[in-house]
Amino acid sequence: MNIRDLKLFLHLADSCHFGRTANAMHISPSTLSRQIQRLEESFGHILFMRDNRTVRLTEAGKQFKQFAQQTLFEYQQLRHSLNQQSSLLTGELRLFCSVTAAYSHLPKLLDNFRLENPLIEIKLTTGDAADAVNKVASQAADLAIAGKPEKLPDNILFNKLGEIPLVLIAPSLAGTSRQQITQPQPNWQQIPFILPEHGPARQRIALWFQHQAINNPLIYATVSGHEAIVSMVALGCGIALIPKVVVDNSPESICHRILQLDPISPVEPFDLGVCVLNKRLNEPLIRAFWQLLTVTNMRSQ
Repeated sequence: MNIRDLKLFLHLADSCHFGRTANAMHISPSTLSRQIQRLEESFGHILFMRDNRTVRLTEAGKQFKQFAQQTLFEYQQLRHSLNQQSSLLTGELRLFCSVTAAYSHLPKLLDNFRLENPLIEIKLTTGDAADAVNKVASQAADLAIAGKPEKLPDNILFNKLGEIPLVLIAPSLAGTSRQQITQPQPNWQQIPFILPEHGPARQRIALWFQHQAINNPLIYATVSGHEAIVSMVALGCGIALIPKVVVDNSPESICHRILQLDPISPVEPFDLGVCVLNKRLNEPLIRAFWQLLTVTNMRSQ
């Protein structure tokens, strides 16, 4: 058992998917499976229940997850303490954001951070933005770019980057959804919607349904990740209320297949920012990123 084993275990415990963890950790699924088996043999207990469809932690696995998180935390604290003897910070900083945020907001943040901290290694993981706060809360990521939920957990700090408006999009090509949405008085009950599974955008869509008196919306699909929703609209599967930044950063091959429409009633934008566990701000690498973020925000005001 070593630090690498613990990192592999924690990522798999969070993703519950051998393929995604193997890809993120730059190893093959078979190698990951063998390392988890060796870890279980070393520990003397089965950590994961797995079959052809699902992967989930056993009770022993849940206890081992707490041990692994605490061990990695103490290891990082020791490294940070030793690194304080150097004038330049070194180590690893784990960031999580959506694919869109990696295009739209992260480059400027990382460029500024790397100028002042060239020796810090950035480990970036992308996924559904709606999972960002949970990634930080579970310490699967040190910092994350997230949409601010209606109720932010008490142990999470949020540093606002900007506001994200939502737009209504529909297929631009001829089809049932295009025909329905372009009627003078659309029958919203009969138009298929593609929704995010959860997150601040989903909460605002629910309010928009109420404003439009759409009591039983026709749901074509609920999807993890806004980028996939844009692709499904472009394919003619339905319409969607989507963060405008996702549309603006979609590939050109997708953009020409969708129409941006003004919703009949306005949809309140949500705040986008960086979140962190309050108790971890004393860690030098995280504190350095947070302080730079705060200074950048003050300059832009």
